[in-house]
Amino acid sequence: MNTAQFTPAGTLTAEDLGRIHLIGVGGVGMSGLARLFLTRGLPVSGSELREWPSLAGMRALGGTIHMSHEATNLDGVDTVVYSSAIPQDHLEMVEARRRGLRVLHRSEALAAAMTGRRTVAVAGTHGKTTTTSMVTMVLQQAGVDPSFVIGGEISEVGSGAHHGTGEHFVVEADESDRSFLIYRPFVSIITNIEADHLNTYGDLATLEATFAEFARLTDPAGFVITCADDPGGRRLAETLRAEGRRVWTYGEAADADLRLSEMASSAQGVRYLAALDGRSLGEIRLPVPGRHMGLNSASAVLAAHLLGLPVAAAEAALAAFPGVRRRFERKGVADGVLVYDEYAYHPTSMTLALQTLREVAGDGRLIVVFQPYRLYRTRDLQAEIAAALGIADELVLLEVFGPGELRQPGEGSAALLAAVPLDAAHKVFVDSFDDAPVEVARRARPGDVVVTMGAPPSSLLGDQLLDALTARVTGPATGSGRDGTAFTTG
Repeated sequence: MNTAQFTPAGTLTAEDLGRIHLIGVGGVGMSGLARLFLTRGLPVSGSELREWPSLAGMRALGGTIHMSHEATNLDGVDTVVYSSAIPQDHLEMVEARRRGLRVLHRSEALAAAMTGRRTVAVAGTHGKTTTTSMVTMVLQQAGVDPSFVIGGEISEVGSGAHHGTGEHFVVEADESDRSFLIYRPFVSIITNIEADHLNTYGDLATLEATFAEFARLTDPAGFVITCADDPGGRRLAETLRAEGRRVWTYGEAADADLRLSEMASSAQGVRYLAALDGRSLGEIRLPVPGRHMGLNSASAVLAAHLLGLPVAAAEAALAAFPGVRRRFERKGVADGVLVYDEYAYHPTSMTLALQTLREVAGDGRLIVVFQPYRLYRTRDLQAEIAAALGIADELVLLEVFGPGELRQPGEGSAALLAAVPLDAAHKVFVDSFDDAPVEVARRARPGDVVVTMGAPPSSLLGDQLLDALTARVTGPATGSGRDGTAFTTG
């Protein structure tokens, strides 16, 4: 995607867009944008082919949802919004251009909504959604009522977007298609930089250079925050400081501006001591586990302090942080088996999530139901993804989710399954979603933890797994333990 052809933030306002129509409105990114516009009081319609959970909420807010893609969906529309997943020859795109309507990429429409606000943009390879959620809750706790658009839903809020009355606008900035270069933040938070989306960037050096370009778009009166523990973040901080830019760092590294110490994670949550330039800010606690969660929260603490907000508000918000849907989301318990859902699909975030789930599992086993996301990533990072999956005791693997991609010989989940360092009895490929709950019910036993992980469709499996596990109570199901010993539950 060439962002040079797009309109940067500050040129349009949301009100300039008139009646707005979003193609593929049910996806996380587009539904959040639609909700933002609706809560801002703007007329919104959208088209979809499936009944996503988010659509009911949009209808309740007054949105018009068309369950088909048709030229007539654009009647009365002024602006059509599309995402990078929508092809240029999509019939509604073609019709919009034929009618001479304004056609905007999602990032352009989001940039229009930011006009006149102090934007806090959160970027990075991992942790964007969680960090954006944390920053949002900290600002809400401080009473500044921010607008926000997040690539997920804060569990407590039940929404990924809202139009607030305050001057701040918190947004998750997506680097996958370079669209984050359209934004003009007051605060830029970059959680980490690792090799990903190499179909767009080609190599890590180009990716790092683009993150630096994004950071340079930060308002000179604002500041950049990045992680001193992350090699990519550290290199970025050094580059920007050499250019005279305002950069603050956080982490456990001795030279971090906001230094974390005595960090401890357990199934009950994570805690650490925070000190800014050697001055204690006290203890930070979160009710969600994982050292990576601690690091994410530190960026929110630092942002709040630098924005002049009380650190006490950050402490209170983080102590009540409920998590984010599809990010270490607890779905429920059935027949003694605990089921989680987790969005991770990059090997680093997968490793962090699975290590944390190991803490939760305790003496139980960890069963992973994984759907890889994108053929190019599964191919290029196969060894790393396989090593992450090796943390599991049992693996149920689905085919790669890669809409619009052409599968080459040898690509896909078959090659990945072979690379996972588990015995054949403890890993299996299933070629349909219907088979996954059956396989989990066969393998899981009371005390185990099961996690559905990966591409967006895998989020639909959690309830099905719970149903399959519940059904075992009225009829015996068999499976095998880590050592292959058969067992029966009933």
